[in-house]
Amino acid sequence: MTQICVPIMVEEHASALRDATLAAEHGADLVEFRIDVFFEDKEESTDLLQDRINRVLELVKASPLPCIVTCRPHWEGGEYYGDDDERVSMYEALGTSDHPPAYIDVELATYTRSANIRQKINLAVNHPKQQRSVSTRLILSTHDFEGRPSDLTRKVLQMQDEPACAVVKVAYRARSIRDNLELFEILRDQTKPTIALGMGDFGIMSRILAPKFGGFLTFASLRDESTTAPGQITIEDLLGLYRFRSIKPSTKVYGIIGWPVKQSMSPLVHNAGFEQIGWDGVYVPMPVEGSYESFKATFASLIDFEVMNFAGASITIPHKQNAAKLYSIENGTKSNQSEKRVLNKLFHVEDDSFLNACQSCNTFVREVDCGGDMFSFFSTTDRDGLLSPLGYESDCWSNRTVAIIGAGGVARTAAFSFVELGATVHVYNRSMSTAEELIESVNAPWETPAMSGRNRTAAGAHPITDLSKSTADLYINCTPVGMSGGPDPDGLSIPIPDMPNLSPDTVFFDTVYNPIETPMLKAAKERGYRTIDGVQMFVKQATAQFEIWTGQPAPEDLFDQLVRNKLSE
Repeated sequence: MTQICVPIMVEEHASALRDATLAAEHGADLVEFRIDVFFEDKEESTDLLQDRINRVLELVKASPLPCIVTCRPHWEGGEYYGDDDERVSMYEALGTSDHPPAYIDVELATYTRSANIRQKINLAVNHPKQQRSVSTRLILSTHDFEGRPSDLTRKVLQMQDEPACAVVKVAYRARSIRDNLELFEILRDQTKPTIALGMGDFGIMSRILAPKFGGFLTFASLRDESTTAPGQITIEDLLGLYRFRSIKPSTKVYGIIGWPVKQSMSPLVHNAGFEQIGWDGVYVPMPVEGSYESFKATFASLIDFEVMNFAGASITIPHKQNAAKLYSIENGTKSNQSEKRVLNKLFHVEDDSFLNACQSCNTFVREVDCGGDMFSFFSTTDRDGLLSPLGYESDCWSNRTVAIIGAGGVARTAAFSFVELGATVHVYNRSMSTAEELIESVNAPWETPAMSGRNRTAAGAHPITDLSKSTADLYINCTPVGMSGGPDPDGLSIPIPDMPNLSPDTVFFDTVYNPIETPMLKAAKERGYRTIDGVQMFVKQATAQFEIWTGQPAPEDLFDQLVRNKLSE
């Protein structure tokens, strides 16, 4: 079983023990006492070294959980600037004491620096006084806060081959999702218990999925502000949000692909849904930088890494159009022969006429069919999210006008969805060229089964400054204006106060869900208009995704409750 270790930066004895107790109460298996600062004392005294060692021994003895003792030097990402010989002597004293720690963590670079250091460390973990129940074991570690070390393979083999080493630890800053896959390969090929973790936002996946690949442990902080490495998540999120204890080799992996994805609500709802129906799956953040090349390369890597069991993904900004591009190329609907079959005939489904026209999608599915063959496809559940909250029958739109603000992925789906239903669509955007490009696509020849026998109304593009002169039955904000933490959180995406000619039946729909009531929705409510918040869209599209992935009804009410409660905190 992969253990959870809570690291504690020790500044004083009492608070460190309180945090160790809290770690035990939260479900941790171990604590790591990081004594970088605690052990280092600038005062000069002949008895100082022994005093500092005694204080560390008191911590170890009083700890409610087995502990790792680490004094990380500054040259490997720690905060210890003191004498290295004293640090090694401290490890020796800990290992030869009556109450030794379960583990000491020593850097490979320190251990191999000299025969004397090696001898002292070996004595700490192989001392005759130690009883089997309290013996100290050595974690040999290597860390790189910049990126993957060029000599990573050599270092791993060197640590594995060291007789005194009980646990191998590798940690480096992940620069892409693909770095996680190499860490998983290290775990898969381990000859000794191994810790392999990616630091930073790109490495969060490695921390969550450690039990899937047999990691010895993962680190989780008590609080967001008490992390000891970038990308470390809290033990509350690890156990609650990501259901860490339920992850095993057979677990299917799902995720949200976008840039950024850290604040997404998708892991909250999908992991809760998996738990409710007993689904062997976990949903994790998958940040991918914005280019098409990054998206394509990441997908290829996830698919090719078979033991990952990558089963599906939500695709968000800025990759909705990149996903559609990849889909089109793979299905041969684009003529770029150099890019065809980049994923070895990944997609084995019939063309989706709506997706091929819209060129924006947000859902990926990869499953095994009844014949044992792998099939995969992209879908557009944003359409469910846009249409379901409105509650209108599809045949009611032919006489309606829809104003769409924005021209990105969600705006594309909205424009094609309402044109498909016969509505007159107008796109308003800051960049006229982008709006005109979207309208040109909408007005191009395309047809879906839903359009059969239905007249198509031409759509138009307009500068966003013309909104005040517009009249429509439905206004949809598809921009980040009004989003908490966005570029204009207090802005009005639609100038409602300056629009006196609106019908009382006009509906305002905001795809932004944080906050629940955006400035636009607040202004519309104050004037008596019907409003639809972004949570409704989010929940409807998440419900559709969940049902595609699992083949089971989604707990829609639970999804809605979870999101609204989280946003209300």
